[in-house]
Amino acid sequence: MKHLLSTKDLSRDDAITLLDIAEDMADVSTREVRKLPTLRGKTVVNLFFEDSTRTRISFEAAAKRLSADVINFSAKGSSVSKGESLKDTAQTLAAIGADGVVIRHPASGAPQVLATSGWIDAGIINAGDGTHEHPTQALLDAFTIRRRLHKAASRGKGLDGVTVTIVGDVLHSRVARSNLWLLTTLGAEVTMVAPPTLFPMDMTGWPAAVSFDLDDAIDAGPDVIMMLRIQQERMNAAFFPNSREYSRRWGLDDERFARLAPTSIVMHPGPMNRGLEISSAAADSAASTVLEQVANGVSIRMAALYLLMSGDREES
Repeated sequence: MKHLLSTKDLSRDDAITLLDIAEDMADVSTREVRKLPTLRGKTVVNLFFEDSTRTRISFEAAAKRLSADVINFSAKGSSVSKGESLKDTAQTLAAIGADGVVIRHPASGAPQVLATSGWIDAGIINAGDGTHEHPTQALLDAFTIRRRLHKAASRGKGLDGVTVTIVGDVLHSRVARSNLWLLTTLGAEVTMVAPPTLFPMDMTGWPAAVSFDLDDAIDAGPDVIMMLRIQQERMNAAFFPNSREYSRRWGLDDERFARLAPTSIVMHPGPMNRGLEISSAAADSAASTVLEQVANGVSIRMAALYLLMSGDREES
């Protein structure tokens, strides 16, 4: 695998291989010495043009556990803020010998440009680009679902027959898009729930059922309910009347949470807006996987870096 840019491009076998390698990486995290020598001598650059806490720290921890050298590059206060182009930045990274670049960028398609431009010969991982995709988030979500539902017998398995309901700001969510493609590839059945104004205008080809009613979706008894963050920083118009109205109709409040099946799990990519998308009772319950998702993110990102950077990289 040369780059990880999109879950839409992943085959079922590739996705399951990534999840299985992440199982091995999770085992490493339980040891007294939580390090492997796999990427010793390699350099990973975290190239973040957007603010992030969870994703950047997760990638940094993953690279260090594989013994790679890590350079954290933030666009704020750098030459990018002075007008340097992506091309110039990429060529600078090539000059210092970057073997892998983890990029988060506000423009959809920026990681693809970096991977295909020829400006740098390094493995590129998309850590979120605009409203396009966030593949490692979807992989850690699938990993979390598989571990919860299949427990010890998860290796080699997909998510065949698992029902997943994704709720909230689908329009602006790269997490929703990456999860849709990956979960469907792994055999899950996906339903998306949102106000009409928070769905894309054209969903042709999206392999998901669409609903505007969260209560109907909960009554259907999903195995997984995934709440999305309301991305107010990407909203330049009024997509719903107010926060109270959104919470009343599309939030996972205490009453809706109580109606979920005892075996259902509750997910959120974070950061959470408690009281808006999800109640504290739901977020802090035994059904919640929010903290597991953070921990599993390190294992998944270790697996992705391992596949991209250990030995000779091949086109996938």
